[in-house]
Amino acid sequence: MSLYRKLRFNPVKVDIKKDAREIQFFVVSCMCDNKYKLTLKKKDGEFRLYGNGYALSNYSFKGDVKTDCEWQADEQNWNKVVDFINSGTVAIEKVMSR
Repeated sequence: MSLYRKLRFNPVKVDIKKDAREIQFFVVSCMCDNKYKLTLKKKDGEFRLYGNGYALSNYSFKGDVKTDCEWQADEQNWNKVVDFINSGTVAIEKVMSR
């Protein structure tokens, strides 16, 4: 079984530090288990999602990045952020925050 499928059946537990200013999501793609990193960074008091060199449209997220991810991050709704990221063609493998 591929790592992507394992993560889909058994999602990782996400623990994000309170008042984090940067969160890194290490994700695994459904295509050949390729690995990527998505980063949420706080800039001017608001979170922004970065694909670290890859267009966010490549991940086929279900919904709008601004309202469904960045606004939820601003509200500290981490479960909704995780659901948004896992809604596309990737699954979260690991999360780091600071």
